[in-house]
Amino acid sequence: MKVDDYQKEALRTDTLDHYECLNRIDPTKLRLLHSALGMHTEAAEFADALKKHIFYGKPLDFTNLKEEVGDLLWYIAIACDTLRVPMGEIMERNIKKLRVRYPDKFNNHDATNRDLDAERKVLEGKVLGIKQQQVHHENI
Repeated sequence: MKVDDYQKEALRTDTLDHYECLNRIDPTKLRLLHSALGMHTEAAEFADALKKHIFYGKPLDFTNLKEEVGDLLWYIAIACDTLRVPMGEIMERNIKKLRVRYPDKFNNHDATNRDLDAERKVLEGKVLGIKQQQVHHENI
């Protein structure tokens, strides 16, 4: 395929109305976008440090890695504030979801055979089923 043909075909699937997209952006969504882009950037910087160590033989800079984790937390705090949810609640729901996903500990079977409905119920704060309640209480 020629490069120009690819570009023409790719652009055929582009969003047609960018003004409609702009109308969906209010200050809250813009703040979430800032947070999302910041998290992406900081995660990429964390990964880049690992890449340089593993593939280029550079020393692993633990101070830098810790800084990037801190920067990620800053952007996460902005997202949580914008969503009006305490970070602690996000952390708690994440642990509850992981307990549903991995009742004992991580294993490949549970990782590839997830019960997404049960996980969603936990994330939404809905009552767990009897089996899930037992798993939940056993792991607290």
